[in-house]
Amino acid sequence: MTPTTPAFTRPHHARLLHREELPFAHSERSTLGVEWELQLVDRDSLDLRQCAADILRLVGDDPNIHGEMMLNTIELVSGARHTVAECMEDIALAYGRLLPVVRPLRVELASAGTHPFADPLVQKVTDAERYARLVDRTRLWGHQMLIFGTHVHVGIEDRDKVLPILSALLTRAAHLQCLSASSPFWAGASTGYADNRAMMFQQLPTAGAPHQLDSWAELEGFVGDMVHTGVIEDFTEVRWDVRPSPRLGTIEMRFCDAATNLAELAGIAALTQCLVEDFSRRLDRGEQLDALPPWYVNENKWRSARYGMDAILIIDSAGTEELVTDTVTRMLTELAPVAADLGCEKELDSVRLTLEAGASYQRQLAAATAAGSNEAAMRLLLEEVRAGRPLTPAEITALVADGIHPDPVTPAPPSPKPALMTCRNRSK
Repeated sequence: MTPTTPAFTRPHHARLLHREELPFAHSERSTLGVEWELQLVDRDSLDLRQCAADILRLVGDDPNIHGEMMLNTIELVSGARHTVAECMEDIALAYGRLLPVVRPLRVELASAGTHPFADPLVQKVTDAERYARLVDRTRLWGHQMLIFGTHVHVGIEDRDKVLPILSALLTRAAHLQCLSASSPFWAGASTGYADNRAMMFQQLPTAGAPHQLDSWAELEGFVGDMVHTGVIEDFTEVRWDVRPSPRLGTIEMRFCDAATNLAELAGIAALTQCLVEDFSRRLDRGEQLDALPPWYVNENKWRSARYGMDAILIIDSAGTEELVTDTVTRMLTELAPVAADLGCEKELDSVRLTLEAGASYQRQLAAATAAGSNEAAMRLLLEEVRAGRPLTPAEITALVADGIHPDPVTPAPPSPKPALMTCRNRSK
């Protein structure tokens, strides 16, 4: 009987049998694109509304306003820009174009990684084949993707840099995850996690921490295998926390919760852009970028999701650990010259607002605890998106004491929460 060849001795080329070419588009170095997912919130009940299809019809063709998987979500996207400020201008202008459309429907715009009390199982999915296929395959988990995120694309001018930079970003991904953590609640319950969205999203096939591959050919082999075996239909269904975007010529950071305001959105975008540019400069100097073993990456992701700004994270391949706030403070100093070159000094410095006020999950929990109701957390989110910045602890205390009205001019008391709310049954 002839013994079979053990899997670990198979020739390397066997992994490329189904290789699928992934042409990498030309992109200017460290250009930027930002995507921000917004919740559609009923002004009276503060619950989510299934309005996206109706709103998009009213908006018409707008390159900066898109639909998403759930009908309770609208995504604002910037163009491909050179600076964070230009991206924020795109998003702010798109936000302004949305307001006259949603307000007659008694819909407000807000965001966070999750809604403080909405029921995940009554939400509707956008009528699109790719989403229907995902939900059909993933069943209960797919139906529960009531999550909202911030995605940041950064242009990479040389394809050979993409995978080393991807691995290097994983040494700091958990730090950005802590800063953006805004999903402490799930279906009305306090989860004990700063970032419950991360825990939910990784249930999907191909989601979670990326494979750290050594070459572009290996990536093409991976994708070819996944397509051949029916795991995915194309590369866009690889939902890694950090992934290349061959079609755009970028690397995409996808693990951050949705920011609750423009200042923190700008901070996350600036920190991401500076990290990528810094790693790119190191490669130009012939340096080898550090990379964490996969088990460190997974542990960091869990620690950041669980403990948020109190997490002690692994910061290098040697296993050095440090409190997240200490590392972030040092990063802001080290990256200041890069930020000056990229023109995002002000936006990078806005990360300090989060360090001072606490991350969104901390602010939401403070509001809900003080008021004895998760509705207070939702009202806080509405106030922060209007203010364009995180509210301080003192401001949160004052707003809770004042009732945190959803409409400061004509406050409306919450109405009974229906099982499912659409534009049509709330627009009168």
